[in-house]
Amino acid sequence: MTDAPAASPAAPSRAFVSLIGAGPGDPGLLTVRGMQALMEADVVLFDYLANPDLLRYAPDAHTIYVGKKGFSEYISQEQINALIVEQAQANGGQRVARLKGGDVFVFGRGGEEAEACALAGVPFEIVPGVSSAIAAPAYAGIPVTHREVARSFAVLTGNTQEGGAHYERLSGVDTLVLLMGVRNLNQIAADLIAAGRDPQTPAATVQWGSTPRQRTVTGTLATIADVVREAGLEAPAVTVVGEVVRLRDTLRWFDTRPGFGGPLTGQTVAVTRTRGGASGLGDLLRARGAGVLEVPLIEFAPTAQPERLHGHLRDLSGVSWLLLTSNHAVTTLIEHLHALGLDTRHLAGVKLAAVGPSTARSLEAVGLRADFMPGTPGARHLGAELPAAPGETLLHLTSQLAEADLQRALETRGLTYARAELYRTEPARPDSLSMDRLRGAAVVTLASGSAARHLAALVGTDLRVAAMGPQTADAAREAGFTDITVARTASLDALAHAAEQAVASARTVTG
Repeated sequence: MTDAPAASPAAPSRAFVSLIGAGPGDPGLLTVRGMQALMEADVVLFDYLANPDLLRYAPDAHTIYVGKKGFSEYISQEQINALIVEQAQANGGQRVARLKGGDVFVFGRGGEEAEACALAGVPFEIVPGVSSAIAAPAYAGIPVTHREVARSFAVLTGNTQEGGAHYERLSGVDTLVLLMGVRNLNQIAADLIAAGRDPQTPAATVQWGSTPRQRTVTGTLATIADVVREAGLEAPAVTVVGEVVRLRDTLRWFDTRPGFGGPLTGQTVAVTRTRGGASGLGDLLRARGAGVLEVPLIEFAPTAQPERLHGHLRDLSGVSWLLLTSNHAVTTLIEHLHALGLDTRHLAGVKLAAVGPSTARSLEAVGLRADFMPGTPGARHLGAELPAAPGETLLHLTSQLAEADLQRALETRGLTYARAELYRTEPARPDSLSMDRLRGAAVVTLASGSAARHLAALVGTDLRVAAMGPQTADAAREAGFTDITVARTASLDALAHAAEQAVASARTVTG
């Protein structure tokens, strides 16, 4: 009788949860460890106060919105706890990033989520974040402590569902910071005064602290609730009570910077992009004061015809020109050359045409120079201006959705046009929160015809859009959009300016 073979040890589970403080709203305040944890995540659960811009660090992760706002819950805390554990244990174990506004343990119920992980035997880490309790006042020019006027501070929750705080115990605390207290501010102020706090104590409320939407009002403990109501401030907001509020006049910095209060301040501009792509446009818009929503409408997939593509690439002897009409075409071309054991030297016998300056820059980044670029960016102009002679063969490396303008323009001139599917362009499905914010955006930017078509399919055409160039504008019209502002040139600066013009024109009409 022989011994049975020993059973193979089970593979260790990948289950792991990162409870990440997302900070108060400014995406630049995310910690380096928080960014790393997002990049490692298979699944991201994010809430109402976590800036969705941070999801750019997890382009391939499955995202789940678990937002809660005020007293109307989208999902209960108990359900969130269970979902974190469920996602961590799914598919043999997954890395879950739980992205929470502010700091995990400062009135964020992160302790309960950590306990749920511990009870389920799921390993976890805590990634502290910058709390709005100190960040919102700081962005309003109010330090919570100051050697001359405040040597202590306390952070209180304004949520009175579990009963009021013992305000009489805080008589010796110099600065009070109230979170989640806008709805109950009148009662909280009255309770503080009844507990002995001077009614004339300076007070300030900061809404959407550290973001382009930040608004700050000041008063006294006796008047702040009325001031907040008259100004129309709502959650999320932080209220500071103490002598430190007087320092705002001297230390105010964020809402006096160039760009704050600019033409797009308080406006949400949606930037459509590829999934996984980064947008320099967002920075240009933020400099104009905009709140930026980056929405992936397109994702790239491998070609469905790799053998045919590789056949074209191996033998370029009959090809006079390679036509490249996107940045992704350049990077994917290099990837396929490397997969074939080749490099850019293989392209020495052909000329390279770029559709515009952005594609030309992508070529330069890999050590290649475009032999031709049309005076006006766009496939139509490339087809009309390309300095090719009848009889020459042109190979267009593109996606399966390449527009027909280029082919028509070239064949009209008696040129031989061939196309190879270098990659595939497929629609991406934004999460429900992004979809809601997209519908409410003041303007949506479009950098390609495919983005226009995907946007129309997702949310319809009753949106104000800014298009990068006439070709994208034509595609937007064909998709059904009517409120279109066209950028003067195919550049990010021009597209940001077009978004600004679109918002200005809308204000003029409604005004």
